[in-house]
Amino acid sequence: MDYIPNTEADKKKMLEDMGISSLEELLGEIPEALRKFSLTLPPGLSEPQVLQTVKNLSKKNKTTEDYHSFLGAGAYEHFIPSIVNHLASRSEFYTCYTPYQPEVSQGTLQVIYEFQTLICELTAMDAANASMYDGSTALAEAALLSIRHKEKNKIVCSRGIHPEYRQVLKTYLKSFNTEIVEIDSREGTTDIHQLEDSLSDNTAAVLVQNPNFFGCIEDMQEISEIVHKHDAIFVACVNPISLGILAPPGEYDADIAVGEGQVLGNYLNYGGPYLGFFTVKNEFLRKMPGRIAGETIDKRGRRCFVLTLQPREQHIRREKATSNICTNQALLALRACIYLCALGKQGIVEIGNLNIQKSHYAFERLGNLNVFEPVFQKPFFNEFVLKVKADIGIHSIINHMQQKGINCGIDISRYYPEMLNCLLLCVTETKTKESIDHLVDEFEKCIWV
Repeated sequence: MDYIPNTEADKKKMLEDMGISSLEELLGEIPEALRKFSLTLPPGLSEPQVLQTVKNLSKKNKTTEDYHSFLGAGAYEHFIPSIVNHLASRSEFYTCYTPYQPEVSQGTLQVIYEFQTLICELTAMDAANASMYDGSTALAEAALLSIRHKEKNKIVCSRGIHPEYRQVLKTYLKSFNTEIVEIDSREGTTDIHQLEDSLSDNTAAVLVQNPNFFGCIEDMQEISEIVHKHDAIFVACVNPISLGILAPPGEYDADIAVGEGQVLGNYLNYGGPYLGFFTVKNEFLRKMPGRIAGETIDKRGRRCFVLTLQPREQHIRREKATSNICTNQALLALRACIYLCALGKQGIVEIGNLNIQKSHYAFERLGNLNVFEPVFQKPFFNEFVLKVKADIGIHSIINHMQQKGINCGIDISRYYPEMLNCLLLCVTETKTKESIDHLVDEFEKCIWV
């Protein structure tokens, strides 16, 4: 093809450098059946046929409309006010992506600016960026910022952090010669004594999630004091819905606060796309990844918005770049803005209260069955872990409940092998008393099946 710049001489030189004579030789390790095949495509369909085919395919999926879902573990079902869908579906919003010509994109920039402002108010932090890919990448970028700022290569993180977040963290830091030390959470929260023993002069940051993967509430104030006593950066990974009830990161002196914003007006979306948020104290402002939109006045004195900082190497010198993250998840951030504005300060408190009340009601009802025992005795937000006491496999229980139209929780031994026969359940404000009672009734039945 003319637009590919490699000449025949270029190709020959590349093959020679690889010690082979042809492209076929390069592909020799790939089975021939995978290299030589023909697409057997069916005849074309009319538009009505295509629509019906897609509709039939979609029916193979089961959603929260088909099942009562008590699943959590990082992706949560919350009520989304109708105004979120209505405003976010306006054409000037749903076509926006990334402001490559920023000053022209005043609407997009204002959305980013409002998102930053709302997230700062929610977390009580000084500054927020546009947004990250998701909560896990936000946490990993926080570790990178800490390593650069402190010029140290040790990261201490709690095992109470979402296991998949910790895996992303390890992937990010693999090429940075970083030592990652994980602190046990045997009692449901971070082991404070082990944390203190693990800190050293080479520690760049300590990472803790609150509420953590088990739903338990950490003592973030005590952890913050310990971390700062050892001159390390404290990174808090938080659920924004919980901040209507729990102290925000800024109040316990977190240096960096990150988290997953899916809960703010966004659907489960089969696991994505999601949006992470990233906030810092002012001293870390210029080292943040992503973008920062700012407010200014144009030459006519009118309020307008600009991209204040862009730390990506596409925009600045490579040696000064702090991150390759570019996408600002603008549509999802817009939905988060609308959601937070619709709820207001009192609404976010009420949502948090509902999550606590309903999850504790479910916890108490299930505890009264005498077939479960609580794994932890710590205060929790909207998730909790129960161990099945009955002599019956946990997968049999999960399968039985799914047949009854209930996703009853996840087997967390897949993440924590030592926690056999343990279920992580989540109860949000979307669950009615009737649906919780139905869960309890079906659990009681399946134990004796």
